[in-house]
Amino acid sequence: MTQQQPIKRPEHAQHSKQGAAQYTCPMHPEVVSDQPGDCPKCGMHLVPVESGDPQAHSSHGNGHGHGHAHQANHETAAPVRGGKYDKVPAGYAGAVYTCPMHSAVRQTTPGACPLCGMGLELESAAVGDEGPNPELVDFTRRFWVAVVFTIPVLVLAMAPYLGITAIRDFFGERASMWLELVLSTPVILWSGWPFFVRGWNSFRSMNLNMFSLIGMGIGAAYLFSIVAVLVPGIFPAGFRDPSTGQVGVYFEAAAVIVALVLLGQVMELRAREGTGKAIRALLDMAAKTARVIRPDGSEEEVPLEDVQVGDHLRVRPGDKVPADGVVVEGRSSIDESMISGEPVPVEKVAGDKVTGATINGTGSLVMQATRVGADTMLSQIVEMVANAQRSRAPIQKFADKVAGKFVPTVIGVAILSFISWAIWGPAPALAYALVSAVAVLIIACPCALGLATPMSIMTATGRGAQLGVLIKNAEALERFAKVDTLIVDKTGTLTEGKPKLVAVLPETGHDESAVLRLAATLEKGSEHPLAEAIVAGAEERGVKLGKADDFEAVTGMGVKGVVDGQPVALGNAKLMAELGLDGGKLAATANARRDEGETVMFVVLDGAIAGLVSVADPVKATTPDALKALHKLGFRIIMATGDNERTAKAVAGRLGIDEIRADVLPEDKARIIKELQAEGRKVAMAGDGVNDAPALAQADVGIAMGTGADVAIESAGFTLVKGNLDGIVRARKLSLATMRNIRQNLFFALIYNGVGIPIAAGVLYPFFGILIGPIFAAFAMSASSLSVVLNALRLRRVRI
Repeated sequence: MTQQQPIKRPEHAQHSKQGAAQYTCPMHPEVVSDQPGDCPKCGMHLVPVESGDPQAHSSHGNGHGHGHAHQANHETAAPVRGGKYDKVPAGYAGAVYTCPMHSAVRQTTPGACPLCGMGLELESAAVGDEGPNPELVDFTRRFWVAVVFTIPVLVLAMAPYLGITAIRDFFGERASMWLELVLSTPVILWSGWPFFVRGWNSFRSMNLNMFSLIGMGIGAAYLFSIVAVLVPGIFPAGFRDPSTGQVGVYFEAAAVIVALVLLGQVMELRAREGTGKAIRALLDMAAKTARVIRPDGSEEEVPLEDVQVGDHLRVRPGDKVPADGVVVEGRSSIDESMISGEPVPVEKVAGDKVTGATINGTGSLVMQATRVGADTMLSQIVEMVANAQRSRAPIQKFADKVAGKFVPTVIGVAILSFISWAIWGPAPALAYALVSAVAVLIIACPCALGLATPMSIMTATGRGAQLGVLIKNAEALERFAKVDTLIVDKTGTLTEGKPKLVAVLPETGHDESAVLRLAATLEKGSEHPLAEAIVAGAEERGVKLGKADDFEAVTGMGVKGVVDGQPVALGNAKLMAELGLDGGKLAATANARRDEGETVMFVVLDGAIAGLVSVADPVKATTPDALKALHKLGFRIIMATGDNERTAKAVAGRLGIDEIRADVLPEDKARIIKELQAEGRKVAMAGDGVNDAPALAQADVGIAMGTGADVAIESAGFTLVKGNLDGIVRARKLSLATMRNIRQNLFFALIYNGVGIPIAAGVLYPFFGILIGPIFAAFAMSASSLSVVLNALRLRRVRI
């Protein structure tokens, strides 16, 4: 794994006193303070940032060109370095485990998060064992052991209540209690041991969580029952069952609770494992080996990790392309469906870019590797999905705050319940008090609350990857559901981004192919996209180009030169005015074509206009329908483009765009977004991710369009693999579905606790005689978690 750098300190933090200790929030790196304390945004404790090493504040990156910018409006799940919970030594390059809920927690071995008790997972999807999750294996084993021992305990304890007394009569009352003790001990002390460890750690660090409650509930029931078996004489009469004279024991309750919580944990781990399947499927797409062509011409098959940048590689028919690179020789068609989703293979010749893990067709290619290992596009996609799955939506902070206040409250309710039952409860009052207190602790377990947001986010990011929508972080997903204004760039977003020659209109007395020949010959030395379109158009029409001399570019107007000994100029109306020429009828034709969104250039030969050439950037086939769908989803659409107003109006009028901003420079786009935000609008910006980077960063949600290097544009919250506007439609629908799903999950979690805690405390007992025991409480707690998990998994099937 490439070495990851710590968080970048924002500019305003650079002006603090030299040598003073600095503190930052693990979740909000833009929050920097000279004093320890709590984060004003999420309430989390600030962690120290070392200020001596200038490298300590370099921007976070993962060694392959897609570090995550830490704008105030773009949080990521980038690992936080150097904090209290970071146990990874400097220079370590192996597998690192982190908490899905707390990215500040990092260590080199699997285990539990010291803050919330959740199982740690690999920080980088590309590093680590390919085998099953070790925690899932361990918890599954503990669960089955718990089931084997819990069933006989449950039968022994519950049979008399079902009218089956023969079993307990056979063993006798005292022997049955000893048998329950022996059978339940492995369940409590071995199967349930991780819960005690996590619960103890939560009290030690005062980060109370679900395991605080589970540990207390199980521990209280188990210890009480052991004492009741070993020294029953010390209990007062209030603890004894009047019918048997024995002190009631709760081994079966403790054992069943352990088994049910383990079942919930196994299901959660399996669900998390399932959301990672999209990542592993992406990783499996990569070739395992590559054929390297050595300088002496010999070829050698080497493992993929041995390929270096600059190596020449042979890609045989049917092989996977081993790395990102450029074709050096050969011709073939490559199936790029895994990147673009388009089923039609793309023709590749010398000079064309190829992407690792795409599949070569029937031709043979020699390519030069330009990006290998973690630098490849495939690795970047994998890392983006993994980071997004670990990031936290702002709505998650609500759940965290509720859980933080909730646990001490529940402990207080459990104590009050115990006291109330002990004083006013029926005989045996203290036994009722204990049952009630343990039931409160168990049913109130906030695991469903903790799962509510992460489960939906993880499922949504996996679904997004399948749909060609790469979600960089959870906050982008949440913000996008609230966006009301969408700014789109014209070139490459609404249009193909590849201008084409659409018309050649000769003046009377001139031939169409001759006019095109003059224009294309003059432009063949230029690298301008319009020039390339004219030259490509001439080649497609079979026009043979001549020889150009004295080439001169006239900024903002066009070009001049000599073609086959004759002076030729090619340019816009400004150039015609400069040359003192009147376009006549052609000028009216040119204006009409400009109104259609075309770029029109006059061709001048020997001081007279010989004709027009017209170039247009065709609108993508998917654009009109996508814009209609975006309007239905509530967006006001603004087109911001560097084109002139006439061309921009033509395109906007044809497509039904609400507003245009023409003659816009990249820095103007960011200014326009600020103005809209000042009006109270929530703005998303869709661009090609290169010139638009400042605007993508300024927007509430940035959407990078296109493939290749753009897939990892650090300014954007979303990247659309295909680069089409219908990807925004899918992203919006996914965002709305995810937020709806999270709200449903929070409702499930809170309603279970809101109803369950008072019933467990015995509120209904005076009226209906209903008091639920710890076993039913454990079942209700697991049911709430299960309902959250199952509801989140519905996102896999929701229609997008």
